[in-house]
Amino acid sequence: MKLELQQEQQRLDRVMDIISNEIQTLDGDTARRKKEVINIRKHFFEEVKVSTDSFDDYLETIIGLRQEAEALSVSQSLHRHTSKRLATLHRMQQIPYFGRIDFLENGTSSPEQIYIGISTLKDASGDDFLIYDWRAPISSVYYDYQPGPAKYMIPGDFIEGTLENKWQYIIRDGKLESIFDTTLTIGDEILQQVLGKGTDKQMHSIVATIQQEQNQIVRHDHGKLLIVHGAAGSGKTSVALQRIAYLLYHYRDSLTSDQIILFSPNAMFNSYVANVLPELGEVNMHQVTFQQYLHERLDQQFQVENPFDQLEYVYTKTKDPSYRTRLASIEWKASTDYFDAINTYRSSLENAGMCFQDLRFRGKLMVSAKQMEEQFYGHHTSLRLLNRIEKLRDWLIKQIAEVAKVEWQKPWVQEKMDLLSDDQYHKAHRYLAKKHGYEREAMADYDMSTKELAQLIVRQKLNTLRKRVRAFQFVDIKQLYRQLFEDTANMQRFSSHELPQEWPAICEQTRDTIDEGKLLYEDATPYVYLKELILGFQTNRSIKQVVIDEAQDYSPFQFGFIKRLFPAARMTVLGDFNQAIFAHARQTNDFQSLLNLYGPDETTVIYLARSYRSTKPIVDFTRKLIPNGNQIIPFERKGESPSLEQVESTEELHQQIIKKVEQLQERGYQSIAIICKSVEESSHAYEGLSTIPELKLMTTGSMEYEQGVVVIPSYLSKGIEFEAVIVYDASTHVYGDESLRRVFYTVCTRAMHHLQLYSLGEPTPFYEVPVQETIQNIHDNCK
Repeated sequence: MKLELQQEQQRLDRVMDIISNEIQTLDGDTARRKKEVINIRKHFFEEVKVSTDSFDDYLETIIGLRQEAEALSVSQSLHRHTSKRLATLHRMQQIPYFGRIDFLENGTSSPEQIYIGISTLKDASGDDFLIYDWRAPISSVYYDYQPGPAKYMIPGDFIEGTLENKWQYIIRDGKLESIFDTTLTIGDEILQQVLGKGTDKQMHSIVATIQQEQNQIVRHDHGKLLIVHGAAGSGKTSVALQRIAYLLYHYRDSLTSDQIILFSPNAMFNSYVANVLPELGEVNMHQVTFQQYLHERLDQQFQVENPFDQLEYVYTKTKDPSYRTRLASIEWKASTDYFDAINTYRSSLENAGMCFQDLRFRGKLMVSAKQMEEQFYGHHTSLRLLNRIEKLRDWLIKQIAEVAKVEWQKPWVQEKMDLLSDDQYHKAHRYLAKKHGYEREAMADYDMSTKELAQLIVRQKLNTLRKRVRAFQFVDIKQLYRQLFEDTANMQRFSSHELPQEWPAICEQTRDTIDEGKLLYEDATPYVYLKELILGFQTNRSIKQVVIDEAQDYSPFQFGFIKRLFPAARMTVLGDFNQAIFAHARQTNDFQSLLNLYGPDETTVIYLARSYRSTKPIVDFTRKLIPNGNQIIPFERKGESPSLEQVESTEELHQQIIKKVEQLQERGYQSIAIICKSVEESSHAYEGLSTIPELKLMTTGSMEYEQGVVVIPSYLSKGIEFEAVIVYDASTHVYGDESLRRVFYTVCTRAMHHLQLYSLGEPTPFYEVPVQETIQNIHDNCK
């Protein structure tokens, strides 16, 4: 073994020399190309003869500009390519490769040694591969097989052979620390080292430890929808990011990071995962929250509730008289039934029910909503709804023009002219002179008439109205949405399903909030969906891959909306329904509604049962909290069992937590989360624990995940892991309702190494009483 280590170190030294030489070469290339780009930009117009004296001169100018633009584009592209490669090589200097397989292809006499790393590396001649990219077809053998028969796919075929050996390497700063002979799975030894470490403020690449079932997700390549349902800590998010890197590599000629969008749970989570793709030498894709995407499409006339405010209401306002109505409303407005009802309502508007807003000019009625309705339903009735709205828009523009013809003679226009400043007068003169074809030097010769000036003033005054009309703002979307709740019988005309028992109260509550200028979160997506059904959908066909993390937080309605937004995209959906903490998911057991989104032939479901984040004692505890938790397989990593301590007062609670944080810090833990149920509880805890040095409070406005000791509400902790978790108050007062079981489970599964619970009074029943095995999970449903 010692001899083998020496030989492997010698090979590693050769690889490190080649990497260093390539870095040295690329350093010069990158600097040269950067100067080239700067020089082209600096002298761009000096290289082009600009002349428009004749058509030939004009054509020559256009051709010259195009040639210079193409040269600049090529130089910029080459600079980006060399810079990207240089950054990858610098990362490879730390860990050039992490694995090796000895693969004997059928029909050959000797096995080939395949070394696997984050990127490809060839020898000095460029003929032989020293390292294969982990995303290369042959690298899949490393992740998918134990020694024995194996195969990998190339375009249109399989390459079959025998995997003779599989090795793992631990390399640090170019030095080989150890080699492991792996037989069944990748990296129990390396996984133990990786998982046993602390965390930091950003997630990192896991290419060295991707497991077989995770690799199946990374390389999945058929159908429109991939659903990944995985236990807490099963690596869903990490695998999703490796999948994006794989797709960018596999489709590098037809897919760029600009054509991928990741919907993440919150802005803080975006910063947490921002480092993964750059670690793999790829540019980050678009990362947005669904709320941000909605906000761009919502009218400014509303004060819109965000999803976290909705959660705060659900968690803290249980004594509100309208609480049950609100929960019923949230559930209904999240459903496919409501989605279908809005589609039916939109179709009904072809015949009746469109709502418009009066057009007024200087406080006087120009065109009434009633006149618009008569025009809309009296003309062009064979056209589609949007085409009819466009025809109505054109008619309104004509009405504005007719008003302009007579308005210039009104007394208010003369008053306006009398009050013009010299500067305003000269600007109007220059504008009209230019309009009449006068060159700059001859503008003084233009004789501006009073009539022309008056008509200009009227046109400018009417411009705001024209812009509103061209933007379809005469269509009253607010009233069109409110109309659904105008009468309790309205929805029965559009829905083929039974309405909630609380429907009359839901109607009243919805009308009241809209009249107050507010839009509840459960109304935001339906409102935008209805608006775009009427005024034309703003689809994005350039996006080819949509990735949705924490998918259990999305409603069936929202999934239908997202599908409509990105008609050309494939979708990867990742989630754990046991962490479904939003109110709309309370009565749902799995992602069953997703199976109908594209149909069974276009949908694949993969279940990740093994949990890697937490120690075995923590997983053994948390899996008792949820239905079918026995299906979760803990990774065999030793640790302490979670413990619960009951206290009798808030003062004692804070004293115990402060003491516990000190103990955890003495043990070397750097990432400690004190997790509360809500923002309200978090604020209370932060105030009471303020003596903890450098304590941070994470809120919905936090843009970056902070290392150290943090106080954080449950729903912001989703998707993030901490070395140690302290559950602030695990009492029956806080976690007593069965509907909060999933919240409690989510909170406890954030812990990697240590989980401490405190209870102010009687502990939650979830701690001692295992859940009844009554709910069937999606994995069984999809077998």
